[in-house]
Amino acid sequence: MTAPDPWGDAWGDQEVLRALLRRREAGSRPGERRDGHRIALVVGGGGMRGAYAGGMVWALEQAGLTAGFDLAYGASAGAFVATAALLGHGYDASRIFPDDMARPEFVDPRRLGRAPMVSLDHLIHEILVHTKPTDWDALRDHPAPLHVVVTDAADMTPHTLTGLRDAAEWRLAMRATAAIPYLTGPPVEVRGRRWVDGSIGDPLPVGRALREGATHVLALLTRTLPELRRPAPAHPWWARGIDRLVPGLGAMTQDVARHADSIALLADAAHPDRDGRHVCALSPLTSADIRGLTVDPVRVERASHLGHAAAAAAIRAVDPGFRLGPDEFPAGRRSPLP
Repeated sequence: MTAPDPWGDAWGDQEVLRALLRRREAGSRPGERRDGHRIALVVGGGGMRGAYAGGMVWALEQAGLTAGFDLAYGASAGAFVATAALLGHGYDASRIFPDDMARPEFVDPRRLGRAPMVSLDHLIHEILVHTKPTDWDALRDHPAPLHVVVTDAADMTPHTLTGLRDAAEWRLAMRATAAIPYLTGPPVEVRGRRWVDGSIGDPLPVGRALREGATHVLALLTRTLPELRRPAPAHPWWARGIDRLVPGLGAMTQDVARHADSIALLADAAHPDRDGRHVCALSPLTSADIRGLTVDPVRVERASHLGHAAAAAAIRAVDPGFRLGPDEFPAGRRSPLP
């Protein structure tokens, strides 16, 4: 498969960003559109790789484009980033991974055997309450609905949770989309069914967004294109541990091939599932060499910067007036880019 020549660090159809720019200029809001479009934001999963997407969302917000989405889809870490995009928390999306999640309070292998290695409790009840507060009621009432991708623990099929009633149910949905036995804890029950990590069933739900009526899709990728195309590496120790608990699940968490259908949609404008609709992806051009459980704050922060740079380059390609000064990426521990 050969992708089209990239423009900036994006590939696909520039019309997606142009449509967002027109909405910005018109000042239109969800539910008040007159252009006939239905523009979806799709954010891929990937654990700490979500730092790339967090940086992208910050650039999109700085350009005034995040208010242009009619709906959003997110799997695993992508659900948290999509939440930030809808609520106007782009700055927090760019900082939460290096500042709050690349810490032993969130990921600590020494907890295995006595507690989850990845603490969703710390994320949902500490980080998202105190350091990066999330207004779940505002998400419930937002005119652009969030579809949280989850995987049925019984048959490993993907589904979405949306239209949730209250903050408690939204927190459960967010826990469900990131739940991996052995790493984060058992499957999570929401509305009578048990769910696990959304990335297992549908790591980049571009096809779902098109099937459900999107006319334009902007997808935020949390891997470089070479990383998506190379064969999956040998399973790490934690994936082997998951396989011992749930045979085959550890392998599924590591299977890059699950992105193949979405990549085909992104790469081929004539793909029959696109049916003339517009699809675009933003991808980091360079890898920060992070994985789903990387907690090195320098590399995680570099991923956030690389994601921001990718989105900024794509925006400039369609909006030459968009400029960011050298100090407009939020400072953290240090700037890892030259």
